[in-house]
Amino acid sequence: MTSALKQNQKHRLTKSYSAFTTISPVKLAFGAILSLFIISSCSDPARVGIELAPGNNQIGVVFEEFELPAEVVLLDSFKTTNQAILIAGEEVDPFFGKTSATGYSRLFISSATARPTSDAMLDSVHFSLNIANVDGTDLDEPKYFAIHKLAEPILDTTYYNFDKLEYEASPFSSGELVFGEETDTLATFQVDEKFAEEIFSKMQFGLEFNDLFTFRDYFPGIAVKAREGDNSSIGIAIGSSTGLKVYYHYEGDTLSTLYNISTASSRSFNGIKNDRAGTPTAVVTEPKTAYDVGPTVGMKAGLGMVIKLDTSPFDAFLDTLVGITFNQVALEIGELEPQDETQHVPANIAMYFTDSNNEVLTTSTGIPLSVQTDGYPQVYTDENGDEVPNTNSPAALIYDSESREYSQLITSYVNAIFRGQLTRKDWLLYGGFLSNDGSDAFKKSTRQFVVNKNNVKVKVIYSKSK
Repeated sequence: MTSALKQNQKHRLTKSYSAFTTISPVKLAFGAILSLFIISSCSDPARVGIELAPGNNQIGVVFEEFELPAEVVLLDSFKTTNQAILIAGEEVDPFFGKTSATGYSRLFISSATARPTSDAMLDSVHFSLNIANVDGTDLDEPKYFAIHKLAEPILDTTYYNFDKLEYEASPFSSGELVFGEETDTLATFQVDEKFAEEIFSKMQFGLEFNDLFTFRDYFPGIAVKAREGDNSSIGIAIGSSTGLKVYYHYEGDTLSTLYNISTASSRSFNGIKNDRAGTPTAVVTEPKTAYDVGPTVGMKAGLGMVIKLDTSPFDAFLDTLVGITFNQVALEIGELEPQDETQHVPANIAMYFTDSNNEVLTTSTGIPLSVQTDGYPQVYTDENGDEVPNTNSPAALIYDSESREYSQLITSYVNAIFRGQLTRKDWLLYGGFLSNDGSDAFKKSTRQFVVNKNNVKVKVIYSKSK
């Protein structure tokens, strides 16, 4: 028996989910073991075992696979306050419908910054967007974005993905961008001439720039919008690079002076509107309810649409087994339905435990419960001597861009179920890791994918003794 197979049988896999590569570790592991089936050129599991371990006819190696039924769930509204990224997009999709994303932010000035005096001369005013990522179709065609002045303030409260604010109908700055292969860029748009003159005059003579509070009374903030029909979205990084840039000079100056009105240290949020009329997801009307939407299911970030997996087939499968050892168990999702290469999918997917109310189950301290990384404990013994679910090493399905599949090893999880250490729960597949600290990628884009339900499979290789 090879040392690689011995390691597999002893469950010594310790590959971390954090190294996101384009080569799936599941494919590598399954490819190595499945190649043994091909080399043996036989269909009898017992014969395979004999050939793998000459002289030992007690070992049989079996490969099986089964599907996990899938539905879609619209999560309850979630916080988008201060995510460090503004989303601006307009997308139309036959599965998800029409999605509009608007980024809202206050602006920031420092009272310590010198203001232009009465003899200063205005050079230019423009608005800069620090674009961190781009998603959409036909990116070699112009995409239009507009910056509007808010008509009401952003309050010191929590904002959710369904929230919105009123803003002026006409933008004070706008422009078109052709991204091509650029996925990040610093875009600069000219501002309306009348607006430029007004704000420069107030900088020189008005009370509006005396301090941050009077400034925000005058200028509550911005809303960044995309154009209908462009079928694209951008993520804009909050900070000193995103905001108004006012350049002026005095007589005799050879260089302009910059007065920066930025989004640094500013409260912000993203609002998402979605019209699913005429699509398979039109039946999805209530949050936290699982819906059968036909032969395909999908996930869309920002909107909060996720996939629920019915894991009851594990019971039917495990109930048939006795005296076996799991060599490898994997969950594979894909091949995904076709979409443009510039329409990105979530980088990784967590597998959270859920209940009949489609809530993510948590510990008593609020930590989400999920499948843990393969090779790591799925449970631990608490201070009362009870085995409880581990939360220290949450697993993630990894995306392979070549095969267009998500996959991850779940051998340790299945072992824990088989041994009765864990009670089987259904899963909510979430495009990243749940967090309220600004690190939750699922709240900061409109990434998506659709997959046929027949392509949600568990693949198992196990050994058995006679």
